[in-house]
Amino acid sequence: MEGDAAGSPAHVRVYATSNRRHLIRESFGDRPDPEEIHPWDTVQEKLALADRFGLTLTFSPLSQADYLATVTHLAARQGICREDLLPLALQWAQQHNGFSGRTAQQVITAIQAGLIPTKS
Repeated sequence: MEGDAAGSPAHVRVYATSNRRHLIRESFGDRPDPEEIHPWDTVQEKLALADRFGLTLTFSPLSQADYLATVTHLAARQGICREDLLPLALQWAQQHNGFSGRTAQQVITAIQAGLIPTKS
């Protein structure tokens, strides 16, 4: 997760995973034994962490117009003024994971770092 709106308090910790149900490694040996009185207890114990603390954050892909608006906003916020900004952003999106807020931030960061030269 990325962001710069505010620092996190010292007593707050965020854990993120792409697959919230598999925070704890599971193997076939963890599967319930047929002779066990409560066969799903083992599985449920392992899922309890995700059930109590599992929070799903969904980042839907942006439309091309929303992506370009995001790039324009981020560029203005950073004082970046380039004629070729939008075509460059479209090319960047094509080569780097499509239209998303993260991709918009990455193209701005690349411009700031000088990784994308200005047009001659």
